[in-house]
Amino acid sequence: MKEAMFYKKLENQDVECFLCAHHCLISKGRRGICGVRENKEGVLYSLVYGKLVSMNIDPIEKKPLFHFYPGSTSFSISTVGCNFRCKHCQNYDISQYPRRHHGIIPGENVTPETVVAAAEKAGCKSISYTYTEPTIFFEFAYECSRLAKARGIKNIFVSNGYTGPEAAKTIGPFLDGNNIDLKGDDEFYKKICGARLQPVLDTIKLMKELGVWIEITTLIIPTYNDSEKTINGIIDFILSVDPAIPWHVTQFYPTYELLDLPRTPVETLRWARETGLKRGIKYVYTGNVPGEGGENTYCLKCGELLIERSGYRITQNRIKEGRCFKCATIIDGVWG
Repeated sequence: MKEAMFYKKLENQDVECFLCAHHCLISKGRRGICGVRENKEGVLYSLVYGKLVSMNIDPIEKKPLFHFYPGSTSFSISTVGCNFRCKHCQNYDISQYPRRHHGIIPGENVTPETVVAAAEKAGCKSISYTYTEPTIFFEFAYECSRLAKARGIKNIFVSNGYTGPEAAKTIGPFLDGNNIDLKGDDEFYKKICGARLQPVLDTIKLMKELGVWIEITTLIIPTYNDSEKTINGIIDFILSVDPAIPWHVTQFYPTYELLDLPRTPVETLRWARETGLKRGIKYVYTGNVPGEGGENTYCLKCGELLIERSGYRITQNRIKEGRCFKCATIIDGVWG
């Protein structure tokens, strides 16, 4: 265990955690919504510090980040636990593990030095804190990110966007990229995730202000967040922050507690992508449908194909020093 960051002590050995937007009030002997931060005698502890359940080498495109060192690999780590309870979570076996297994915290004991050394040895350009919500293992991610930054390795969050502002500002100087889910409207967040929309919007804006490269993902679920009103609301928000933020609209498939729904029709993804592009978002991609054609990056000015993708694989990359190889138009992103 490690004493948690971002909490304050209250009367009667209660504590308030402000690591994320839930601001859990936690009495002695109890845990927060995430299931991995526990109040022991008035001191809040992280139960997952260094207890990794997943360490993999992934293509950066899997995060998905399409405008951040394309074709590179990212050393990807995770603990159990999450501050959301999404009914469609594809990683529910680890995100909801403490809740589903009587509070048990599994994992291999690993140090930040071990993680960074492994990423370096594997030739990974970055370390991704992913699979579950990285905010809930913040203390470990923070120490890893500081070491990685010193060795020239980039740091990436793949996040639900519920990071508290104090935590975001603390890790901001060490965080290079963040793919944040923007899942739907406020009703969707309350009904499907056990959360609210506004903190996610606030985090996206704050991360942008902190200079972190942002990409946004929306998993489109039939009948839940596929209405014109919801999709256009998401587009409105992205345009208000920065039309150069890449937006990934991805296909839902039945999983966890949403097994009675069909996969998202490809036509819906095409419509969302075309709507985003027509309304002014510069880069919109379709996900979970390899070969559909919505994965490629094109020049905004001359229309030339710049990066051709098939799933997580890049078949060609013709961006030269952050510009179109043909007309030299600047292409937004982190290209190295």
